Amino acid sequence: MDGTTTIPLPVSGGTPHEDTAPISRIVAEVAATFPGERITLGEMAEAFGDRAFGLLILLLLLPSLLPGMASVFGLPMLLLGAQMGLGRRVPRLPAFMARRSIKRTDLLRLAGASSKWLRKLERHVRPRPGPFTTPFGDRLFGWLTVYVAIMLILPGPGTNGPPAFGNIVMALGLVEHDSRTMGWGIALTVAGCVFATVVLGLLCWLGMEALNFVF
Repeated sequence: MDGTTTIPLPVSGGTPHEDTAPISRIVAEVAATFPGERITLGEMAEAFGDRAFGLLILLLLLPSLLPGMASVFGLPMLLLGAQMGLGRRVPRLPAFMARRSIKRTDLLRLAGASSKWLRKLERHVRPRPGPFTTPFGDRLFGWLTVYVAIMLILPGPGTNGPPAFGNIVMALGLVEHDSRTMGWGIALTVAGCVFATVVLGLLCWLGMEALNFVF
């Protein structure tokens, strides 16, 4: 590549380009665009351009599945989700978040490891306008992403994966303007968040019971 950041990215609320690269290849191209050892969230946001909330949130979700990384990327996800929920069209990150980074090698590794199942999902994703490819759908995506981010930030055994998977499906539907995939993603996200909430609630209850037993 020539060092520029002209990556053909689909945008939320618009018609995706016929030659849009698969999500896994976009991840690899973004990593290749920045030759440094680490890539900041600010650089990724700039590369994705205006209104590319879905792609930025998708790339935040992938490293959040790594051990110890959920809380690091949960807060930027929460902020981006709230911006979408409030109807913003352009993602904005404060300076202290924009400076947060991920190793370029980790991003490439995630792209390689995720490409198989991403391709399977993408085979079923295509532009399908509907109730979730509207401003209402964008806002719903945003507030569900906020809930997922909270689940990623809070510690709990097995509470990261289910909400994050649903959010990834939602993000694919968002960037491909596919209402059906968005609908499946919403259902999976709600189910994952319910599961995570129940687990965290049970842990809190057990903790309170243990304290009452001790004292």
